[in-house]
Amino acid sequence: MPRILAIANRKGGVGKTTTTVNVATAMAAAGKKVLVIDLDPQGNASTSMGVNKKGRMTSSYEVLIGTHKLSEAIVWTEIPNFSLVPSSPDLAGAEIELVDMPKREFALKNAIAKEAVNYDYVLIDCPPSLSLVTINALVAADAVIVPLQCEFLALEGITDLIRNINVIKKNFNPRLALHGVVLTMYDKRNNLTQMVEDDVRAFFGKKVYNTVIPRNVRVSEAPSHGKPVLIYDFRCPGSQAYISLTGEVLKREKELLAC
Repeated sequence: MPRILAIANRKGGVGKTTTTVNVATAMAAAGKKVLVIDLDPQGNASTSMGVNKKGRMTSSYEVLIGTHKLSEAIVWTEIPNFSLVPSSPDLAGAEIELVDMPKREFALKNAIAKEAVNYDYVLIDCPPSLSLVTINALVAADAVIVPLQCEFLALEGITDLIRNINVIKKNFNPRLALHGVVLTMYDKRNNLTQMVEDDVRAFFGKKVYNTVIPRNVRVSEAPSHGKPVLIYDFRCPGSQAYISLTGEVLKREKELLAC
């Protein structure tokens, strides 16, 4: 079975999708077989990988509500070892359809368990809310990576998320762990950035990755070209940061599996 990592934060615009696709790209470059599941109705991970969402295709929505198998939704990208389950705007209404389903919190977990055995990692890009869709991701996951924007209001969202992770761990998924917190949109010239970093590292300790993701225009440009920044501009600071972050993630994975 693959290791399943959910990339989640209840706050939008913190770098969840960017982190998902670039960590997945770096993992694939390291020889890992990676599947990204886009669970955000906005479909930014799909756009970032150049998937044309206008053409009707099987998506994570159909997988979640059980009308199609996971294998029927997988799209192969141009990056070796990297495949994707695209999103659909229909996910915005999945909440209503999931409500009456038996064991609704386990829909995604069961779909992955049946057909993702050939992957080393499954990365789930979560929507910025605690809906049944996000709960499905957290129930399926082994661990959660939390991107945190270096702004004051972002700190409020993360405390809620940690509380939700603990509730899901208690009621649905006892193995769920906080993999780590990654500081994004980091601007070392900004005093607030340093204050947020100090607070986060004081609270979460070693759970905060050493690598920070800097504000970088090339990271912002890459999705409009349908490419991860690692492919769009390998040498830019954002790319180098994501390579370093992925190294930390994989190192931490070895430590977690050794326990």
